Amino acid sequence: MAMKHRAAAGLALFLTTALLVAGCNGGDSEAPAESELYKNPVTLTWWHNASQDGPLKTYWEKVAKDFNALHPTVTIQIESIETNQLQRTRLPAALLSNDPPDIFQAWGGGEMREQVEADYLKDITEQVKTEAADIGSVAEIWQVDGKQYGLPYRMGVEGVWYNKDMFAKAGIAAPPATFDELNDAVTKLKAINVIPIALGAGDKWPAAHWWYNFALRACSVDTLKKASTERVFDDPCFVKAGQDLQTFIATNPFQPNFIATPGQNDPTSANGLLANGKAAMELMGEWNRGTLDTVAEDREALGKFIGWFPVPAISGSAGDPKAALGGGDGFACAKNAPAECVEFLKYLVSPEVQTGYAETGTGLPARKAAGDTVKDPALKSVLDATSGASYVQLWLDTAFGSTVGTAMNNAVVAIFAGKGTPEQVVDAMKAAAKK
Repeated sequence: MAMKHRAAAGLALFLTTALLVAGCNGGDSEAPAESELYKNPVTLTWWHNASQDGPLKTYWEKVAKDFNALHPTVTIQIESIETNQLQRTRLPAALLSNDPPDIFQAWGGGEMREQVEADYLKDITEQVKTEAADIGSVAEIWQVDGKQYGLPYRMGVEGVWYNKDMFAKAGIAAPPATFDELNDAVTKLKAINVIPIALGAGDKWPAAHWWYNFALRACSVDTLKKASTERVFDDPCFVKAGQDLQTFIATNPFQPNFIATPGQNDPTSANGLLANGKAAMELMGEWNRGTLDTVAEDREALGKFIGWFPVPAISGSAGDPKAALGGGDGFACAKNAPAECVEFLKYLVSPEVQTGYAETGTGLPARKAAGDTVKDPALKSVLDATSGASYVQLWLDTAFGSTVGTAMNNAVVAIFAGKGTPEQVVDAMKAAAKK
């Protein structure tokens, strides 16, 4: 699951523009003429990753119904699929077939480049110029060679979600700002018999994100940019990231059997442990606020104790201490999807839908103006950190592309399992980059 930040005009202007654009734009150059748009019955299949009952899944159902009410000729069939399954299994298989979904989750970066090179995606550059401009520079993550293939609806940086009550009980006066302070917090939490950090290594990527953040601290911004564009991993900082990870794992900060624990969407998952007061911290993206709600036994209690702080800095590291790892969620249209698919995509990032998304409390909207409606204190902390980051690095498995990303994640998890080394992570990345 990147980002930087956006410039935007007033909400009233957005609403006016969205209404005007929604009524007149068609599809790509081979799509029906504008006068034919919405004239014939069309069914759009929509795959998204709000797979559990909760505010976002309910909201997306409402959005689809609202769009149908505006355009009765368009029927939207929804399938909600868990992120890991969608991104790594279902979507790649569907895109290889002759019957992919019309509109689907897209994370941008190297992964999108691979999809464009395989000729899977619709070029929507001309139709979404207004929307891309209103979202701002972050929309560029969904571009390939200057052409727009998708748009984001959610954007934010990663950090540590924590239980403020447990911190107070353990005598932790303030959220850790450095890894030395984080290690001290882990020791204090163990002293009161609390699991310091929940980890869902069973889904691999939650564990890999710890390595990503160590790489962000060990590597310069220029090194990370070069790695993302050229797939070059020769800098020793990538090995150092694994060494720092090994040192951290040796402090035993995670729950027993973390290697088999799922990441999210279940009370027994890592975020279930945090949501239900069984662990004090979890490293996760800003979407986690909504995911925690879906597994919490007491949402009111969760809302009172949950807090968030940025990933701590490492003293003496080469990386920018104010850089952050992050990403977003967006949508793209299959190459042969009807013109109405692009119109629905534009509707999903319209000011009114973005404002409604912000009000669900499940994440931060890509449009900055819609962020003004965020009420949750923890999400406000994420919003401030996103705006204040000196540089935001897209999730490394997405930035490097799925081939390198999968090999990297597997090798990182091997370190957590005690079966891998820092050097083997880099070797796996280099080998995958040659494929």
